[in-house]
Amino acid sequence: MSLPFYQKLHQHYDRSYRNRDLSTTMSQYQQEKKSSAIYTHGSTAYSSRSSAAHRQESAAFSQASAASYQHQASRASEFALSSATSHKAASAYDYGYSHGQVHVSGITDTEEQRIKEAAAYIAQRNLLASEEGVTASKRSSVSKQSMSTLHQEEAFEKKSRKVAIREKAEHLSLKKTLEETEAFHKKLNEDNLLHAPEFVIKPRSHTVWEKENVKLHCSIAGWPEPRVTWYKNQVPINVQAHPEKYIIESRYGMHTLEIIGCDFEDTAQYRASAMNAKGELSAYASVVVKRYKGEFDDTRFHSGASTLPPSFAVTPYGYASRFEIHFDDKFEVSFGREGETMSLGCRVVITPEIKHFQPEIQWYRNGAPVSPSKWVQTHWSGDRATLTFSHLNKEDEGLYTIRARMGEYYDQYSAYVFVRDADAEIEGAPASPLDVVCLDANKDYIIITWKQPAVDGGSPILGYFIDKCEVGIDTWTQCNDIPVKFARFPVTGLIEGRSYIFRVRAVNKVGIGLPSRVSEPVAALDPAEKARLKSRPSAPWTGQIIVTEEEPTEGVVPGPPTDLCVIEATQSYVVLSWKPPRQRGHEGILYFVEKCDAGTENWQRVNTELPVKSPRFALFDLAEGKSYRFRVRCSNSAGVGEPSEATEVTVVGDKLDIPKPPSNIIPSRNTDTSVVVTWEEPKDAKELVGYYIESSIVGSGKWEPCNNNPVKGTRFTCHGLKTGQSYIFRVRAVNAAGLSEYSQDSEPIEVKAAIEQSVLHPGSKCFCCYLAIVGGGVSPAVWPEMNETPGGLTDSRGGMHDTSRPTFKKDALLGSKLNKPSLPSSAHNLGQTEVSKVSETAQEALSLPSKKAAFEGKSKSEPLRKKKDLALHVTTAPPSPPCDITCLESFRDSMVLGWKQPDKTGGAEITGYYVNYREVIDGVPGRWREANIKAVSDEAYKISNLKENMVYQFQVAAMNIAGLGAPSAISASFKCEEWTIAVPGPPHSLKYSEVRKTSLVLQWKPPIHSGRTPVTGYFVDIKEASAREDRWRGLHEAALKHTYLKVQGLKEGESYVFRVRAINQAGVGKPSDLAGPVVAETRPGTKEVVVSVDDNGIISLNFECDQMAPSSEFTWSKDYVPTEDSPRLEVESKGNKTKMTFKDLGTDDLGIYSCDVTDTDGIASSYLIDEEELKRLLALSQEHKFPTVPVKSELAVEILEKGQVRFWMQAEKLSANAKVNYIFNDKEIFEGPKYKMHIDRNTGIIEMFMEKLQDEDEGTYTFQVQDGRATGHSTLVLIGDVYKKLQKEAEFQRQEWIRKQGPHFAEYLSWEVTGECNVLLKCKVANIKKETSIIWYKDDREISVDEKHDFKDGICTLLITEFSKKDAGIYEVVLKDDRGKDKSRLKLLDEAFKELMTEVCKTIALSATDLKIQSTAEGIRLYSFVTYYVDDLKVNWSHNGTPIRYSDRVKSGVTGEQIWLQINEPTPNDKGKYVMELFDGKTGHQKMVDLSGQAYDEAFAEFQRLKQAAIAEKNRARVVGGLPDVVTIQEGKALNLTCIVWGDPAPEVSWLKNEKLLASDEHCNLKFEAGKTAYFTINGVRTSDSGKYGLVVKNKYGSEISDFTVSVFIPEEEARSVAEEPQKGNKKAK
Repeated sequence: MSLPFYQKLHQHYDRSYRNRDLSTTMSQYQQEKKSSAIYTHGSTAYSSRSSAAHRQESAAFSQASAASYQHQASRASEFALSSATSHKAASAYDYGYSHGQVHVSGITDTEEQRIKEAAAYIAQRNLLASEEGVTASKRSSVSKQSMSTLHQEEAFEKKSRKVAIREKAEHLSLKKTLEETEAFHKKLNEDNLLHAPEFVIKPRSHTVWEKENVKLHCSIAGWPEPRVTWYKNQVPINVQAHPEKYIIESRYGMHTLEIIGCDFEDTAQYRASAMNAKGELSAYASVVVKRYKGEFDDTRFHSGASTLPPSFAVTPYGYASRFEIHFDDKFEVSFGREGETMSLGCRVVITPEIKHFQPEIQWYRNGAPVSPSKWVQTHWSGDRATLTFSHLNKEDEGLYTIRARMGEYYDQYSAYVFVRDADAEIEGAPASPLDVVCLDANKDYIIITWKQPAVDGGSPILGYFIDKCEVGIDTWTQCNDIPVKFARFPVTGLIEGRSYIFRVRAVNKVGIGLPSRVSEPVAALDPAEKARLKSRPSAPWTGQIIVTEEEPTEGVVPGPPTDLCVIEATQSYVVLSWKPPRQRGHEGILYFVEKCDAGTENWQRVNTELPVKSPRFALFDLAEGKSYRFRVRCSNSAGVGEPSEATEVTVVGDKLDIPKPPSNIIPSRNTDTSVVVTWEEPKDAKELVGYYIESSIVGSGKWEPCNNNPVKGTRFTCHGLKTGQSYIFRVRAVNAAGLSEYSQDSEPIEVKAAIEQSVLHPGSKCFCCYLAIVGGGVSPAVWPEMNETPGGLTDSRGGMHDTSRPTFKKDALLGSKLNKPSLPSSAHNLGQTEVSKVSETAQEALSLPSKKAAFEGKSKSEPLRKKKDLALHVTTAPPSPPCDITCLESFRDSMVLGWKQPDKTGGAEITGYYVNYREVIDGVPGRWREANIKAVSDEAYKISNLKENMVYQFQVAAMNIAGLGAPSAISASFKCEEWTIAVPGPPHSLKYSEVRKTSLVLQWKPPIHSGRTPVTGYFVDIKEASAREDRWRGLHEAALKHTYLKVQGLKEGESYVFRVRAINQAGVGKPSDLAGPVVAETRPGTKEVVVSVDDNGIISLNFECDQMAPSSEFTWSKDYVPTEDSPRLEVESKGNKTKMTFKDLGTDDLGIYSCDVTDTDGIASSYLIDEEELKRLLALSQEHKFPTVPVKSELAVEILEKGQVRFWMQAEKLSANAKVNYIFNDKEIFEGPKYKMHIDRNTGIIEMFMEKLQDEDEGTYTFQVQDGRATGHSTLVLIGDVYKKLQKEAEFQRQEWIRKQGPHFAEYLSWEVTGECNVLLKCKVANIKKETSIIWYKDDREISVDEKHDFKDGICTLLITEFSKKDAGIYEVVLKDDRGKDKSRLKLLDEAFKELMTEVCKTIALSATDLKIQSTAEGIRLYSFVTYYVDDLKVNWSHNGTPIRYSDRVKSGVTGEQIWLQINEPTPNDKGKYVMELFDGKTGHQKMVDLSGQAYDEAFAEFQRLKQAAIAEKNRARVVGGLPDVVTIQEGKALNLTCIVWGDPAPEVSWLKNEKLLASDEHCNLKFEAGKTAYFTINGVRTSDSGKYGLVVKNKYGSEISDFTVSVFIPEEEARSVAEEPQKGNKKAK
């Protein structure tokens, strides 16, 4: 079998890579080797032994070998005996082996072991090979009787000799191998073997489920052998301290870390560190432990009993169609203390029981699922569910619910858990805060929030200290030196990438209380970076995280941050938030925060020493009550960027006020140990966290907290009270700003059960009245049923936890949510839980205490109570019976009824209804039974636990504060059966209001039975009351989405009836009961809702009613939904008037607002606020709140001629009493030498003049206008670059005015290019006279100008011809006389020069002539002439639209003013259109010529002619050189002349003398050699040789004559002539 690659390359491989069969075989083989002495000592040559000893040893080894292959246990002893016997004989080998071992051991244990195995194998093979001879010798020695002793010895000697020869050969071979190995290692240097650790196989990351084991492997090479240490989050793992958690092994170079039973805390980064003398190396791997979220049964996962999904609805065997779920041995209301342990449990019984099909168990706290953590553990044993708290905290307080789900069926049970504070270490110290949460985490900034404790220790809490601790370190650091009162604090100065936990401690005058539970770990990371880490396959660990950034982009200065705002402001700090700039490159940026006092521009940097990394910052040490503005700058290595826009003015102080105390505290009886307390939410409460309730035994004066975790909502059940004692209660509201004052004490109430079974029984009517008036609860066995979501545990305000829950009209079918699909409940609890959901009435809030409780003690709320008691004596009566009972929906075992409210309410609001039902069997009715224990507030109710296919009749009675009214008429008989119709049922509770002569508003409620699909809309039908049924007509074509409609177009005085039909995807359902008849008329005294805006800009809707009953109340609605709890509205009613005020009218307030008057004959009115009305009201509000002076033009500034500055604005109109205040940098300025003010009240123009702007004038200018009550202002900010630019402009204008007093330039120096391609510099002058002079300069050197300027036209010019690069420079012209001087400079460098040259090139290109064709001896030339050529003019040639590629044949160039293209040796391929493009730097100018047809033929013919002429000229005979013009020679001398001639073919040469042919002779020798050289020689020149000579060369192309003159003189004559010359002179002198 071949080895894997890692075993071939590395000797120290992990044997666990082999398969299990091979591993088992190898382990057995190794054990056999170790147990055998033969393998330990090896074998030696047997030749030195005696024949007898050898024979005995061979026999022993043969038996041992046989036993080894038969796996007998006795082989070890026989091998040991054989080894002992052969010890002396093996001494030779032992010595050789031990001698070699000294060097072998210096390598590795693996090589040493391999050598031992090789020696043992050779010894074993020798023995096996000699087994046959040994066996034969043994037989011969035994059979002494049949064979003689001599023959036996001869036979043995013969066989043993063969064995000895073979063994000797093997021994020599082994000895040679050992010697070679020893020699090889002697040559090795030990230092060369040493090397640093190296990871051959690195550990890899793992993601595992909880409670699984995980192994991390790594293979390491190195010498000396490295020492390996394992780390978790940079902390060494101590196996001795946690032997049950970790197992560390090292075998054969493979190192392993095994983690037993992983939990969430094992999610971390692990490091394997290898170290030896040569260095250290580490490798990392992450382990992520995933936790089940309740979707899988943990016990079945480990037991492996079942693999079925928990949500499988029907069993695989089809045993049961439904399950019944029961809870036995249930946990009750529990009380614990912080730090203690607690366990909640109950037994879950499933009927029928199916093997391998377990229920899904889920725990909830206050409606939220409970996940296992280090604080809470869940357990399911198969029939009992347990929730265990290992360390109770106040955060664990709440309503706990266990839900058991079996397929699609579920049931649940709930009870409350109270957690009291732990004993304080310092008596009188406050309790610990709770719910410490980290919000808005960023790189170096985290906001910590918490909830205040209920117990302050007897003295007010002064504030809180926040502590932080880095994950992995046990050291806590306090974050703030001064206690903070606000329950929110920003922690700064964190280290990016590190993880932290936090805790909070409260402090009062006694001392510091216990710390809170620590928060969850949070990493100081940028949110974008955190999202990126979360997107990775492996989850981030809770230790240090190293953040790397990309390479920065050099030179990019970041831009200003955006969206800077103040997100939080308290008296202790202000928190700023902004967004990073768009321009920042790839480099990380830092932030600097600046502040300034409001109204100033004195910006101060806040964080000079410590830059901010996060886009959040908290500013401390600000003066409370003072106003500030803030801005932020960004910086990186490239520099500091521009500041952001400043924030609005922020006043330092708490924006969130401490809430006001709750009111109307009403206790009501519940059980013999609990009381239900209700209250009203404080007005204008913002960001409420919840409420704390305290109780006190009457007369004791000692208050005890009823809850330690703030509860939401306005209702709470106080448990753990003493039966028979009288208690009073008070409530405090909590928000982040603190705890409110205590509310007024409630009325005393005696703790006892609300229902006395010995006096009342549920079957009596007085029981219902007692329950409604006294306000008691129901049996604790009746608990609210949860819907699909755990949110069913709480009411709409999140605070419900009691045994029963009130039902409100907003709930569809009083909380049953029948329009939505829900899980079927357990059959056993079906009726009971359904009743509990709709069992409590809103009347409980108005319940009266018993007479005994009323007189037992007095409280602060007693006057209020007496006032309410007096209200009962007002002339009120029970309501009339309801009517029109109908069945809205029917199920298999329940029915939903609907009815219309009574016509007469009895002068008081109806507080609920009671329903009775009875069976009708064969037309015979049975006895009446009560369907509901508590009154229901809606005109619909679901009666559960009925019998299928049974016929029922119903009665309904209404109740108000006066009592229970008469029951309604007996309804029709309805059969209880499952409705299977697809279309929806009829809408119900139709009601009309706002009846006018042409319109009314119709309202209804959705059908209880929605059909197979949800309801998608409604249709409203109308007909006259007296019309036939076939006269129904629809009011609209498209289905309505809402449940109201304003019907318009009615005829005054006509009576109408209405009905409504619902529609879904299946179709239109049955119509509802009729609404009406109603007469379309406006009743006398009807008033409408009126909108008003007061002087403060507050918008309100007002309504007045003159027909109110004593008990009537105003009810406001938006879109016909009550607005009682709306935080955006405030309603105030007084007498017969009501006003609804908008706190902040906006787009969220669009809709129809209606006001109904209860206990009247339908008096109501509405008002529509749409987008247009919203705009109008907001504009009107702004106008009323802040009347302004209309401004026509805002404050502006302009510079006048002499550099004066004018500030001005214009108002639409100003009265004679208008006043203006002029403000500069928050200080008023007045008219004086520096400022001149003026107001024109006719035009509304307000002006202020300044002669000059100085540096101290930089700032903000404001004109404040007051005209009566109206005010207005306009501000102009002149700071920074804006002010500098304005100041510069003013100074420029002033200097301009001074300059213009003498000769000056009306137009400064400029240039233009003339048609001749010359550059003309010109300027226009003004205010000059005859004495005015003008001087031109270039680069500060004067230019001499020939012409003198006369200034007649006021234009001065300088002409530069053939402008080129040499003319670049700075030109200046100076104009001066006795009044002063002025100068103008023109810089013609860089870009300015390029621009000018572009214009010059353009003019030159436009001057180019048309292309012409010229033939030359070399070819054809295309050319064009320009005025002159400069190098900046680029020339490009193209042929037939293709750029020409220049070569030796085709060339382009410029000669003088000629631009040409030379085509040498033209061919027909050169025919076509040629275009010359002259590019001036911006545009191209083209000239084109067509070189084809006749033009080409003529040019080509001329080219041929010129070519031939050139050839002839080139090859004609000619004298190249060598002959002088004159030769003067002395007589008798020899004359030698050499001349070079040329011609092709070689020319003929002849000589002439005095124009006569000269022949060669002895005296005159003429030679012509090689066709190139002609020789002219005269030997002994005579005077007769003087004369004119000529050389004539001639060939077929032409001839040429070269003349020269020879002059021969005699020396004597010359001397004589020289002598005679002076004599002649003397004679003349005489």
